Amino acid sequence: MLSYRHAFHAGNHADVLKHWIFCLVLDYFRQKDKPFWVMDTHAGAGMYALDSTTANKTAEYRDGILRLQQAQPPSAFAPYLDAIQQARAAHKGCYPGSPCLANAFLSSADRLRMFELHPADAELLQQQFASDKRLVSVQQKDGFEGLKACLPPPTKRGMVLIDPPYEVKDDYMRVVSCIKDSLKRFATGTYLIWYPRLQRPEPQQMLDQLRGLNTDYLHVTLDVMRPSPDGFGMHGSGMWLINPPWTLRAQITPHLAWLAESLAQDDGAFAHCEGQQR
Repeated sequence: MLSYRHAFHAGNHADVLKHWIFCLVLDYFRQKDKPFWVMDTHAGAGMYALDSTTANKTAEYRDGILRLQQAQPPSAFAPYLDAIQQARAAHKGCYPGSPCLANAFLSSADRLRMFELHPADAELLQQQFASDKRLVSVQQKDGFEGLKACLPPPTKRGMVLIDPPYEVKDDYMRVVSCIKDSLKRFATGTYLIWYPRLQRPEPQQMLDQLRGLNTDYLHVTLDVMRPSPDGFGMHGSGMWLINPPWTLRAQITPHLAWLAESLAQDDGAFAHCEGQQR
């Protein structure tokens, strides 16, 4: 299935959580004077116009990035917000997806490898990075499969963002299979997995399997509302990180209550962080 288009959801509360953490990890990686690779398995179109008919069909960004920017965020959000500002310099009124956010942190020695299966979004992404082919690779391909050829990266430093649309139930177990295979190829890599918070068994089954891998991990969740009484809909999202930067938990934890309050859609909003370091 290829019905999912992120343009309808760009800049929503799930993007805020995912991209805030993503940018903190990128910021950590660039502190060392050693090159690294960023690999994005489901990269999307790269840039999204928030004034478009598509974005305003749901206008989810109004309860996401717009609220965050209006709430005077703590300094821990600076890497994320600065990357947005940098990406918007050439694209006013747009919200940058993970590829454009990642590009804001890369030096000439770093590399960005991206996969997007949807033909229209893959073409938009290729156009977005047409002048950066030396540093950036875009392939119209299943990212779960494409990732294998990237691991381990020649630099032996790298991070992988995995955020499929989960429009089919198999995506949850494909994430687990992808991580198992990736850890065999690149055990020291940092892996960031985004998932939706739903009243269905598949997300929890995926988390149980990831926890059973017995790796160092950090698990961050953000619920912006109470689960719906009818059991439908996404009430929040989460990030599962394997081999996270050792500084990340201390950066995130003090601001989770503030984030939940700022993006709350009812009195059930709540954010949490837990993890394991062996």
